Amino acid sequence: MNVLNVPEPDFMQEEEIVLFSDSVGKWIDEHASPEAVQSWLANSSVPRELWNASGDAGLLGLSMPEEDGGMGGDYRHEVVLMRQLGWKGADHFGISLHNAIVMPYIWHYGTAEQKARWLPRLQSGELVGAIAMTEPGAGSDLQGVKTTAIKTGNQYVVNGSKTFITNGQLANFIIVVAKTDPSEGAKGTSLIVVETDGAEGFERGRNLHKIGMEGNDTSELFFNDVKVPGENIIGGGEGQGFIQLMQQLPQERLNIAVQGVAAAERGLRETLAYVKERKAFGKRVIDFQNTQFKLAEVKTKLTVAKVFVDHCMGLHLKGQLDAVTASMAKYWVTDIQGEVIDEMLQLHGGYGYMNEYPIAQLYKDARVQRIYGGTNEIMKLLIARTL
Repeated sequence: MNVLNVPEPDFMQEEEIVLFSDSVGKWIDEHASPEAVQSWLANSSVPRELWNASGDAGLLGLSMPEEDGGMGGDYRHEVVLMRQLGWKGADHFGISLHNAIVMPYIWHYGTAEQKARWLPRLQSGELVGAIAMTEPGAGSDLQGVKTTAIKTGNQYVVNGSKTFITNGQLANFIIVVAKTDPSEGAKGTSLIVVETDGAEGFERGRNLHKIGMEGNDTSELFFNDVKVPGENIIGGGEGQGFIQLMQQLPQERLNIAVQGVAAAERGLRETLAYVKERKAFGKRVIDFQNTQFKLAEVKTKLTVAKVFVDHCMGLHLKGQLDAVTASMAKYWVTDIQGEVIDEMLQLHGGYGYMNEYPIAQLYKDARVQRIYGGTNEIMKLLIARTL
C-alpha cells in the first residue's frame, strides 16, 4: 500500500523483497484479520500460538544469518514486516521487537555458544523475546538502572524490578539490563539473559492497562534472587552492556520511525475512504476546500517523513546510520505521526472518536511513539550535543 504514491527506493524494489512483501501481507490477512485483532484488544495480548505460527512461516529471525539459526535476510525484510503490520492494523503484535531488537543483541554480541543455544529457539518461536530496560524510577535514564546481577560462584543472582516491558506477559527469554558492578556506574552495566521457564524468584506483575496499543502485552517484571547461569552474560564478559545498548538503540529508533510512517499511511487511506463517502450539507466531505487543504498538508508531511525514513534505511543498510540521525528520525516522524493522525481524526467528526473506526485506534496508538525508545525530549538532547 503506497497511498502516498512515493516511489520506493531501489533497494526496496528488488523482486525478492516485493514478493516477500506480498507473502507477508497474505499471511497477516490469514492470521491477523480485523476480527483477530479485536480479540487481541479484548485480551490485552496476542495468543501464544501466533508466535509458533510466525516461526513456522519463517517470520522470526528474518535478518539473522541462516548459519546462526535465522532466515538469512537483512533489515529490508524487517521493514517489510513492520510496514505490512502497520498497513493492516496488526501492529500490536510485538514480533518486530523480538526480531529487530532482541535477536540482534545475541547475534552482534553473543558468544558462539550463546548464538547456537538461543537463536534457533528464538527463530522457531519456542522462545519469545523481550528486553527489560525501563525501571519504575529510571525511565529513559539507562545509567540510573538499579537492578543488579551479582556473581556468586558460577552464577549470577538477579534482583530488581522492571516496568513497561513489551511482550512481558508471554516472553520467556528476557534480556535484562543490570548492574554487575554497581560501583562503576555505566561501566558496570551488563546485559544478562533470563530464561524464565522454571526460574525461581521471577514474577510477572499485571498486564498494564494502556490508553493505546492495548493488544500488546506490556508488563511489570520482578526479579527476587533469580539465579542465572554465568554463561548468560551477553558477550561473555561483564561491563559491556551500556556500549551494547548505545550501539543498538539507533536501529530501535529507526524501527519506531518506520512503524510511525506505516501507521500514518493507514490513517490516510482510512480517512480518504471516509471523506469520499460521508456527506455533510449536501456534499461529500472531501468536496469542502478545508478538507482538501488539510489532506494536502497531511500528504505532504507524510511524504517528507517517508523520504527521510527511506534515506535512513539506506544508510542503515550500509552501516552508516549514526545515533543522531536515528534520533532525528524517531523524534520528528513520531511528532508528525501524532499531528497528522489528529488532523485526520478531526475530519471524521464525531465518528473519529468512536472505537469502531480505525482512526480512533490509530490516534490512541500514536501517542506512545513519542515516549518509548527514548522520549523525544531525550532525542533532542542527543541531537543538541552535536551543535
